[in-house]
Amino acid sequence: MEHFMNLSMMEQFQKKMEEKEKSGATIEKYMRDVKSFYHFLNEKGTGDQGRTADRADEMDSSDRAGRVSKEIVIRYKEKLIRQYAASSVNSMLAALNSFFREMGWYDCIVKSLKVQREAFRSCEKELTKEEYFKLLKAAKRKGNQRLYLLMETICATGIRVSELRFITVESLSVKRAKVSLKGKIRSVILPADLCRELHQYIREKEIRSGSIFITKNGLPMDRSNILHEMKNICEEAGVPKEKVFPHNLRHLFACSYYQAEKDLSHLADLLGHSNINTTRIYTITSGEEQEKQIEMLGLVI
Repeated sequence: MEHFMNLSMMEQFQKKMEEKEKSGATIEKYMRDVKSFYHFLNEKGTGDQGRTADRADEMDSSDRAGRVSKEIVIRYKEKLIRQYAASSVNSMLAALNSFFREMGWYDCIVKSLKVQREAFRSCEKELTKEEYFKLLKAAKRKGNQRLYLLMETICATGIRVSELRFITVESLSVKRAKVSLKGKIRSVILPADLCRELHQYIREKEIRSGSIFITKNGLPMDRSNILHEMKNICEEAGVPKEKVFPHNLRHLFACSYYQAEKDLSHLADLLGHSNINTTRIYTITSGEEQEKQIEMLGLVI
């Protein structure tokens, strides 16, 4: 079956996600992925399945624009596979399939790629505790107290970047941040030492209420603000840029907690995971650790 996709359908899809109270980051990401597919549809020759190349060249571009079929979606999937990692492909296909479901185009839905779970983490991408401390020291040397405390807050609590706005002046008095996102509410524990540092910070900056980590305009810092500032201290810290991004701080919290407690269920609660399988990612040890464990088996004479 063949369908036709246009801009108004994408606007409709966005409104539906807003009505379902999807997070701003999710809506932005899904719309970006759907728009990429729409641009693909309008590329020369995309919708010309079943026609000769010569005939396709003769077709007016408006005749091809927006045409969607399962065959075209599969061709787009193949293009993604050539360009991106499997996890990224699946993420993009999830957005596209969501759009198709909203339009009622169930015949266009494609399967995600099967990805075997890695037995160990890549050391090239994993931020170590030592590198984390180097980043903190670099931020302090640069005089960026806000970034220093922000990184410390993420790493000491495991909070998501999108949840940072819930770290408020009011939350310090009870040492708990009440996070409310996607229809879920949970409490994030704020360590006493962290609260003392943040209390001193808000006194110096005269922040009397609301979110602590704010821009000069008084708005909560977003992911791009934070990522930009973190990348700027990489050279000073002597830490590879490919290891430095906000989620790796949350990842370090999760790995450190699991190594200390070995309590997967409680870790899932702390991270705000509804599915414990998501939390299992943080239990994977590094390749070097696995090498040591395997060698200790003593199975080679």
